[in-house]
Amino acid sequence: MDIFNTYNLIIEACVIIILSFFFSEIAKKTNVPSVLLLIALGMILKVVMESFGISNFDFKQILEVLGTIGLIMIVLEAALELELKPEKLMPIGVSFAVALIGLLVSTATVAWILMYYFPAFTLHKAWLYATPLSILSSAIIIPSVGSLVAKKKEFHVYESTFSDIIGIMLFYFLAAKYESGNHLTMAGYSLNILITIVLSLVLSYGILLVFQNIKSSVKLFLLISVLILIYAIGKKMHLSSLIIILIFGLMIANVGLFFRGELAKWLKVEKAKDIYDGLHVITLETAFVVRTFFFVIFGITISLSALTNLYVVGIAALILLSIYVIRLILLRAFIGDNVVPQVFIAPRGLITVLLFYQIPVEGQLAGFEPGILMLIIIGSSLIMTGGMIFDHQRSNRTINKVKSDSVETTEWKAPSYDD
Repeated sequence: MDIFNTYNLIIEACVIIILSFFFSEIAKKTNVPSVLLLIALGMILKVVMESFGISNFDFKQILEVLGTIGLIMIVLEAALELELKPEKLMPIGVSFAVALIGLLVSTATVAWILMYYFPAFTLHKAWLYATPLSILSSAIIIPSVGSLVAKKKEFHVYESTFSDIIGIMLFYFLAAKYESGNHLTMAGYSLNILITIVLSLVLSYGILLVFQNIKSSVKLFLLISVLILIYAIGKKMHLSSLIIILIFGLMIANVGLFFRGELAKWLKVEKAKDIYDGLHVITLETAFVVRTFFFVIFGITISLSALTNLYVVGIAALILLSIYVIRLILLRAFIGDNVVPQVFIAPRGLITVLLFYQIPVEGQLAGFEPGILMLIIIGSSLIMTGGMIFDHQRSNRTINKVKSDSVETTEWKAPSYDD
């Protein structure tokens, strides 16, 4: 039986998407991230494939393509959620500070741990490997924090988005050494970012002005294709292409801020709103599908032997401990005492895997254990699950106590009312 024939592939893909939908519903009820369920599904599929004698299929290139498209969709989706208003400056500033400091301190700590256990690591290579392990996963966080109060949800959306963008920029800055053959100076990289920002603004204004005048009802996937094309060309030119996606998303979500004075005359507000609404749906749906197949395929590629390797488990546990200790200190410093469940919401996911696959050959270390990556992704997701469940139970206890106190007060007052 050929499980890879046309109709079997169609059936398998549809079943996976349907299961992913139910996993998302289960996640809402139980706070268990759907990512864990998708990875588990991939691991089950691996056993099924091996029973059919399929064990040497190379999924790396598929993962890279899915990961890149997913990354673009996730950043665009997050940018569409960001409101740039004066009253948002403080939460945005706090989120940015936590994301930036958390990323740098975690990367430095994880790099030190890797250099201790793998002496062959140079400082540069250790930072290159440590950066993906220090980036929060907005692909997991954003769908998982919907039940939190607005202030906490807003913090996680901002923080995970900034962590993604800053982390990716840091990774490519470090990887540039192996791509160009020498260190890219901070001045050179700053110039690269400045050029990218200017180009992003020009392209974003141009794209929006053109697309608001397209009368065809079939234009949103054309717009997505244009954005992905610009991203890919930008990467070929060694630009920080993700900034282009971010700025376009911010512009379409905050047209009132970007189109002022004379520029306001060029904007068709209703058309721009239609584009925004359409993009919101498409990015949400596309990110869901891409995320589904990415984590299922990642589950297929996982080696279960890492789970029984105490050396690998020990290193992963130490890295996880460092991540949450640093996070607790930062959140207490910037937010205060009320840091539950925020301190537990620090999963690693799609971007971590994607960047690991993009480490240049010259920067790779043959002795590195890939099981560390898997255990950190699974471990951080489980910790987030535990934190969310604890917070949910705590909230329920508080609500029940308030109701109980209210009933007791009512019962106590009742006799005097009757009198």
